[in-house]
Amino acid sequence: MPSEKILEAKKAKVEQLTELIKASVSGVLVDYKGITVEEDTKLRKELREAGVNYFVEKNTMLSRAFKNCGIEGFEEVLNGTTAIALSNDDQTAPARVLGKFAESAGEDKFNLKAGFVEGVVYDQAGVTALSKIPSKDVLLAQLVGSLQGPMQKLAATVQAVADKKSEEEAA
Repeated sequence: MPSEKILEAKKAKVEQLTELIKASVSGVLVDYKGITVEEDTKLRKELREAGVNYFVEKNTMLSRAFKNCGIEGFEEVLNGTTAIALSNDDQTAPARVLGKFAESAGEDKFNLKAGFVEGVVYDQAGVTALSKIPSKDVLLAQLVGSLQGPMQKLAATVQAVADKKSEEEAA
């Protein structure tokens, strides 16, 4: 039987994980076995640059933290080696970075297990689909670009009408 001190440390760890998960808008669980230290270092650097918190945690601790957050559906994937990536502000960042890495690493080395976005749980296929969605900034730029085209055409048409009117008045 574990000592009281160890149990208290584990409870504190679960509370800390619970707070991290509650503060996150999205997260992805991965099976990281087989990647080299060099690959892991490169991955962690990319995740840091994207504002994603990435760490390895025990499955039982994660299970209890998810239960405390009211997020269910990870029971089947919380086995083997598990790392978690959490983002506090970008819903797709963890899936995007980890999905790209998983594609380049191969299935034997690195696998997406599952994930969540704002409390909604996604299986492996769902996380893979999330990984294909561009970042929020890219989506906003695409929206502005798509709105800009019709506005430019409208401005050109109005200018042409104004020019034609001024020509008719001059003649």
